[in-house]
Amino acid sequence: QVQLLESGGGLVQAGGSLRLSCAASGRTLSGFYMGWFRQAPGKEREFVASISRYASSRNYTDSVKGRFTISRDNAKNTMYLQMNSLKLEDTAVYYCAADERRIGVYDYWGQGTQVTVSS
Repeated sequence: QVQLLESGGGLVQAGGSLRLSCAASGRTLSGFYMGWFRQAPGKEREFVASISRYASSRNYTDSVKGRFTISRDNAKNTMYLQMNSLKLEDTAVYYCAADERRIGVYDYWGQGTQVTVSS
């Protein structure tokens, strides 16, 4: 039983920055792989970034490489997504997720936080 809660979303101008947080309760996340996903209006949910247990491995979808950074603080049971140089197409609901078995299947999901990028 893991509860995930995203925060940090909001309205930002194109070219600006935003940092999302995902706080967990119920279980420690230190043994889990973690990921961020997003769903834009009218589009399918897509993978954004993932991070291994001790952050030795990070993966990003091509559209955010060089702009977004995923990180985690296991002591705080929290994961982050730093988003820089935001574009209009980054507008979406962003979800955090936890991969308990570390096999690329996400077992737990947050409810999402809205990120809106304006021109």
